[in-house]
Amino acid sequence: MPRGAAIGVGVGVGIGNAGGGVWIGGGINDPPPSGSSYSNLNSAYTALQSWKSAITDDPLKILDTWVGTDVCSYKGVFCAVPRDMSLLHLNSNRFSGTIPDTFKDLTSLQELDLSNNHFSGPFPAVTLYIPNLIYLDLRFNSFSGSIPEDLFDKRLDAIFLNNNQFSGQIPQNLGNSPASVINLANNKFTGSIPASFGLMSSKLKEILFLNNQLTGCIPEGVGLFTDMEVLDVSHNSLMGHLPDTISCLSEIEVLNLAHNKLSGELPDLVCSLRSIMNLTVAYNFFSGFSQECTKLFSRNVGFDFSLNCIPGRIMQRPQPECSAIPGGLSCLRIPAAQPLVCGSLGVTIDANLGPSSP
Repeated sequence: MPRGAAIGVGVGVGIGNAGGGVWIGGGINDPPPSGSSYSNLNSAYTALQSWKSAITDDPLKILDTWVGTDVCSYKGVFCAVPRDMSLLHLNSNRFSGTIPDTFKDLTSLQELDLSNNHFSGPFPAVTLYIPNLIYLDLRFNSFSGSIPEDLFDKRLDAIFLNNNQFSGQIPQNLGNSPASVINLANNKFTGSIPASFGLMSSKLKEILFLNNQLTGCIPEGVGLFTDMEVLDVSHNSLMGHLPDTISCLSEIEVLNLAHNKLSGELPDLVCSLRSIMNLTVAYNFFSGFSQECTKLFSRNVGFDFSLNCIPGRIMQRPQPECSAIPGGLSCLRIPAAQPLVCGSLGVTIDANLGPSSP
């Protein structure tokens, strides 16, 4: 779970194979629920019983505990004081079935974790209508099809969709999301990284696009994320030069660009990022790097540049593979005549933002 993702009083431990949980709100000394809490719990009871009926397979018999109206005693349900259901953690139970429309009535729910089950079908749109949801975890299922634009217009702080079968283009309004963590890895997304990637909230800490089928260029706006710590675009088909603005990622710790079709010289400004701990550019078509990148080894930074086209370096591509750079002149970036002033990027990128594909 990412920093800041655990909301309210509930404390969660994996259930099912991982064992029980910590239940907040249970016990004989609890105050009676207020009118609004009673109404919320009644709605939760209706929603959860509807879902219990919609589950087609429950091999671990988790739902056998879902008996009676006290939803705070159900396994996987976490209630905050005064007994409002705030967390629903049902990961790792091999559930299959559907998610009913009654879930939109879970007005107190802030965290929904359905990860590591056997759910399939389209993106469960009802999750976007849970009014106070902040944490959405659907990873390690078999959901498929496109993801809705509305996902990135919600006030979700954490979005985990990795390891499903989602496909199609990433919605162009990606930049609307206020999330601090977004994981889209290990799906079948195509097209380019949306240009609005350069307009996202400055609170973004981690975003993962790895192992999809993305093409085009890395958007210029990536440099706006002055607080981002992890960026992974590896195992795609991105091409062209790196944008100069990537040098503005002063807090970046992990930057993984491996297994793409990127080219040009690896800029000194990238290798001199002050917080970098792991820089991976392997399996691309970079043609060189200079002294600043060599210093990474003395800084104990993990630096993998194997299988590129760098003359005089070991473990590079055979010369015939380097004779024709993928993409040709697409995503060609001419170095700026003036030094980059990162604080001014918000104005310049917003004014000049264009498509990230050639």
